[in-house]
Amino acid sequence: MNILYDFSARTINGEEQNLAEWRDKVALVVNVASHCGFTPQYAGLETLYRTYRDEGFTILAFPCNQFGRQEPEDNAAIKSFCDLRYHISFPLFEKIEVNGKRAHPLYQWLKTACPGILGTTAIKWNFTKFLIGRDGRVIQRYAPTDTPASLADDIAQACSAAALK
Repeated sequence: MNILYDFSARTINGEEQNLAEWRDKVALVVNVASHCGFTPQYAGLETLYRTYRDEGFTILAFPCNQFGRQEPEDNAAIKSFCDLRYHISFPLFEKIEVNGKRAHPLYQWLKTACPGILGTTAIKWNFTKFLIGRDGRVIQRYAPTDTPASLADDIAQACSAAALK
């Protein structure tokens, strides 16, 4: 059985990053897009990150172009957009696929570890969110329509859980 820390991904700058760097942290993993109706959630995600980061919380954002081609830009343009428009300070990774044969291994695990409504494993749209506990296991899956602010209580509760020793 896998946990978050068993995976790695390339950062938006192209560097391989072991996700074990966030061991004992609460993480929110989100597939994002720059040209989506939910794109303004970047602002709410940044607010969550700034509010809870000192309590051991991070956001791991993965751009994806599989939904309506709403992330057509290359990694440099995505980073620039996030920096200039939303002043993102949480980790941003390279554009990946979240569904299909080429789905990133992290998302293959997330989808089976916490299926969606009626047991579906597919990611339905941009800004699907997964809350990961300090133990590296999925706590909850959230729909794209769940705003970042609506997750605050769950994040606070997860952050208040004692760090693993």
